[in-house]
Amino acid sequence: MRFLTGIQPSGALHLGNYFGAMLPAIQLQEQGEAYYFIANYHSMTSVTDPEARRRFTHDVALDFLACGLDPKRCVFWRQSDTPEHTELAWLLSTVTPMGLLKRCHSYKDKLARLADGDEGAVNHGLFAYPVLMAADILMYDANVVPVGRDQKQHLEVTRDIAIKFNETYGPTFVLPEPRIRDEVAVVPGLDGQKMSKSYDNTIELFGEEKSVRKKIMSLVMDSRSPAEPKPDAEKNLAIQLLRLVAPPAVATDFEDRLRMGGLGYGDLKKTLFEHYWNFFAEPRKRRAELAAAPELVEQILQDGARRAREVGHRVMKRARLACGLD
Repeated sequence: MRFLTGIQPSGALHLGNYFGAMLPAIQLQEQGEAYYFIANYHSMTSVTDPEARRRFTHDVALDFLACGLDPKRCVFWRQSDTPEHTELAWLLSTVTPMGLLKRCHSYKDKLARLADGDEGAVNHGLFAYPVLMAADILMYDANVVPVGRDQKQHLEVTRDIAIKFNETYGPTFVLPEPRIRDEVAVVPGLDGQKMSKSYDNTIELFGEEKSVRKKIMSLVMDSRSPAEPKPDAEKNLAIQLLRLVAPPAVATDFEDRLRMGGLGYGDLKKTLFEHYWNFFAEPRKRRAELAAAPELVEQILQDGARRAREVGHRVMKRARLACGLD
């Protein structure tokens, strides 16, 4: 079985990225063939500073490797080192209905945020994002794609595009299946919305200690006094995040104390910070070691690209033959 996932280098990775994409990817290394890429083509829909893209791309590589991605057990590379992605995206775009893309959440959400729904302000890259995502997946005959719940629709679009191509040109592509970890499908951000760089509500994985502490202490709470019981303690943002980074018994104990009353929000947030900081202590150390050896990180990415192209070339040959380009 082959797994595949990608992550955009559009800024510092955060807790939502870790539990939504990174941890599932790391765990899957032991369960089959794992293919993981840094989606720097996709970052071009939002990042226009080339130096920032290079920095973000390198940082994603450091973060994944620091958190446990093992290049001996998986294929890990930069998307732009396998330019066949863009060729396959064109082939797929010729069988993709416009209506299918217009129904995608990424396009509709962006359009809704624009004044008067001005379609002219949405670039083609954002509109066609699901087609490139389909190419990313289909290029490697992926059987399973770990995705967040908000990305499930794009995988369904990938399947629709693959079916359309197969119906038009004959059996060519494997139909992938999503794998969603419901218990952490949505990690809440500082304001209670989904944690996302778009909402500026993230807690960085490897931020400076002072900055991370300040962010956690700024978590949005209600106006109830410490002594007042909180029967809805399970909905508290700090409790939700504590469940992710603290031992279950610790999280349960603080939830019970909050529910009964007598626990101050400040004490709860301090406990959350301590467990958060300790949770990433070892990865933080490994990241520093990797950051001091950039040539090693670059070699890992180049080796991964070579292995990825061995598979991608075979699939592209199959697709080109099917549609009459070879």
